[in-house]
Amino acid sequence: MAHKHIDEATGTPTVGHEWDGIAELDTPLPRWWLITFILCIVLAVGYVIFYPAIPLANPATPGTLGWSSRGDLAKEMAADTSRRAPVFKAIAITPLAQLPANPALLAQAIEGGRAAFKVHCVQCHGAGAAGSVGYPNLNDDDWLWGGDLGAIEHTLINGIRNPDYDETRNSQMPAFGEILGNAEIEAVITHVRSLSGLEKPSLAGATVFADNCAACHGENGKGYRDLGAPNIADSIWLYGGDRKTLKHTITYARGGVMPRWNARLNPVTIKMLAAYVHSLGGGEAGPPPVPAEVAEASTRVDE
Repeated sequence: MAHKHIDEATGTPTVGHEWDGIAELDTPLPRWWLITFILCIVLAVGYVIFYPAIPLANPATPGTLGWSSRGDLAKEMAADTSRRAPVFKAIAITPLAQLPANPALLAQAIEGGRAAFKVHCVQCHGAGAAGSVGYPNLNDDDWLWGGDLGAIEHTLINGIRNPDYDETRNSQMPAFGEILGNAEIEAVITHVRSLSGLEKPSLAGATVFADNCAACHGENGKGYRDLGAPNIADSIWLYGGDRKTLKHTITYARGGVMPRWNARLNPVTIKMLAAYVHSLGGGEAGPPPVPAEVAEASTRVDE
């Protein structure tokens, strides 16, 4: 242990440590650094007193000001909800079929639906609603159960193939691998592809199709919406239209599922989602409204 002494070159005392002839100088810290350090300590103590800071078993210490980022968010959300309340109320009391008659309200419903779509639907249908393999493209005019506002809302409310809900949309194609032989499956694949102009017609395939598939898809393959049977003659494929994919579909069948949103979203949000999906480009016109006098006459007859 070396003795403390004054360094001749700098005039600074040493701390008494020396190793291999190298001594450690006892140079004082700059005053600005000390002042900054003390201020940081004071600010830290003040922060702990006034703001949430020290984690406890469940919450943190609340601070004497009672401020929190969650509280700020709650206030902002409450203010935004209050601001949108008149629009939500107007959408809620307006029947869905009558929204197109009010362009301003329809535009607000579409924007609200767009926001809800980004939160709840993009995971399957994509940010642009173009879908992917097994998830429908919502921009085209190919609809399984219908593309008018009412049909879209019904699908959103009740979902598709939800086993725990009786009102869900439901359709089931048999697994024809247990019914048809390989040659018959190959023949019907040729026929199905010929409906979209992808292959030449097959008489054998047409016969298999008529005996096994036409009951749901129709003689011309256009499908039946009441059954949820898709149009297979429009070159639009949910899982793919190549021979390998079609063979898997026919052999094992498919059964996609969509949640029923009435268990997760309020009726106004579902109505806005329906308006947004309908606006994407493939939305269809609904049935014409029944005139008031006809509806009134029908009511009197029923009575």
